[in-house]
Amino acid sequence: MFPGASTDRGQADFVVVGAPLDVSTTFQPGTRFGPERIRRFARTFDDYDHRTGLFFSDLAVHDHGDVYAWDDAEEYLEYIEGVLTDIVWDDACPLLLGGEHTVTLAGVRATEPDTFVCLDAHLDLRAEYDGNPLSHATVTRHVLDVADRAIILGARTGSEEEWNRAAKSDVTVVPPEEVADWEPDFGGTTYLSVDIDGADPGFTPGTGTMEPFGLSPREMRDVVRDVAEETDVVGFDVVEVNDRDDGQAASLGGKLLREFVFSHAHDR
Repeated sequence: MFPGASTDRGQADFVVVGAPLDVSTTFQPGTRFGPERIRRFARTFDDYDHRTGLFFSDLAVHDHGDVYAWDDAEEYLEYIEGVLTDIVWDDACPLLLGGEHTVTLAGVRATEPDTFVCLDAHLDLRAEYDGNPLSHATVTRHVLDVADRAIILGARTGSEEEWNRAAKSDVTVVPPEEVADWEPDFGGTTYLSVDIDGADPGFTPGTGTMEPFGLSPREMRDVVRDVAEETDVVGFDVVEVNDRDDGQAASLGGKLLREFVFSHAHDR
């Protein structure tokens, strides 16, 4: 159980769901261990948050546990979408723990946001990767079949095809050096996805495809707070945490989930 997520399912305002999918990782696998590690390294955090004056255990968070992953990604995403749709229908906010970034597609399909905001080192706008059209490297392209627009914060790499796709009007790319000054100035509903590789790998070596010159944890925290407090946010996830470090990536992932919940609850 995620620490402090002790509310009964029927009374929950937020529901944690683990989605340990790990079938299309292209460099360092291990995202199947992500949800468990995020929960484990969140055990050291205090229940009380000084900034908001709130206790995490008072914020009606429930942990659904992990949904066991299998090799058929398309079928698995459909199943996860159903789990998350039930949460949305119960007027709760899904908090998805990956797993590879592909699982975000299930969260977006379940919540149908107007705007997709993502902290990510990569554009993830490929039509396919290594012949796989449902790879973690294609997730934002698929998301745009649901959401009206995508805002990718911290992106610093991509293929020529991806940069050409990113130049279209429904995609905004904010490079790492401009993220600190970015503000969410749009209307409608929002889904927020945190790919942990958006951080510089000096902070989060435990991820599949590390990319230097990234964001600081504090910059990522500020984005999470701003989106949670200033937009109508309907879903959140942390993805691409693996077991290839001493807990740095998982610790940041767990802390950002807590920041999201504290900020969302404080705004409400």
